Amino acid sequence: MHLVIFDIDGTLTETVKLDEEFFLRSLVEVCGFRDVETDWSTYKNATDSGIFHEIYEACTGRPPSADEVSRFRQHFVALLAQASSESAIAPIAGAPQLLSVLTGSAEYRVSLATGGWRDSARLKMASAGMCFDDYPAASADDALDRESIMKLSMRRAAERYGGPFAGPVYVGDAIWDARACRALGVPFIGIGSGVRAARLASEGAIRVFPDFSDKDSFLESLAGLTHAAAGETGRWG
Repeated sequence: MHLVIFDIDGTLTETVKLDEEFFLRSLVEVCGFRDVETDWSTYKNATDSGIFHEIYEACTGRPPSADEVSRFRQHFVALLAQASSESAIAPIAGAPQLLSVLTGSAEYRVSLATGGWRDSARLKMASAGMCFDDYPAASADDALDRESIMKLSMRRAAERYGGPFAGPVYVGDAIWDARACRALGVPFIGIGSGVRAARLASEGAIRVFPDFSDKDSFLESLAGLTHAAAGETGRWG
C-alpha cells in the first residue's frame, strides 16, 4: 500500500484567505494583538498552534497557557462556523472526487496532516463536502511543528490501515509543506498556480498542479512518485 498525505487549507479546501482573516480577527478580539507579521513563512512553525505561541510570547514575554490557547482556538472556530453556516466553503476543484477514487482503490490509502486545528479542519472539510473523520489525521492540536504532525499522521495511518507503507507522498500548497517534506525525505506534490506554483517548484515540489480537476494526470504522477519513493525510502509506519 502507498500512503497519500494531504494538507487541508489551500489543498483540499479554498480556505487560505478565510483562515487568515479569522485568525487575525481572533488575535484582536481575544488577545488584543494587532499589527502582527502576516508572512507566515517567517514563523518558526507555520501552524496555527505554532504561530499563536510565537505571537503570544512576542507580545507578552511568556508562552500562552493551555486555557489561553483554548479560548483563542474556540473563538477562531466559532468565527469559521458562523461563516460556513452563511456560505458553504468551496473545495479545491476535484478534491472530493479524488479522495473518493483514492479511498476506493486497492493501492492507495489517505491520511491528513494539517497545520490547522482539528475542529477547524473538520468544519472546513464538512462544509466543502468531505469528511475529516474518514481518514487518520494529525493537526496543530498534536504538535507545534509540521514535521511532527506529518510523522504522527503516518503513524496513525499505519495503525488504522495496518501498514507499514511503501512510498508515502505529501500533497500541499505552501512552502512550509515543501520544507517539511524535504526535512523528512518525503516526496512532495504542490497545489498552486502562477507565482505560487513557481515558488513550490523552487522549494522542491516534484510536480505542481493548479487543482485536481485533471484527475488522471494527478494519478499518473502519483503512481510514478509512490513507486519511486518505495524504492528510495523503504517502508514507513
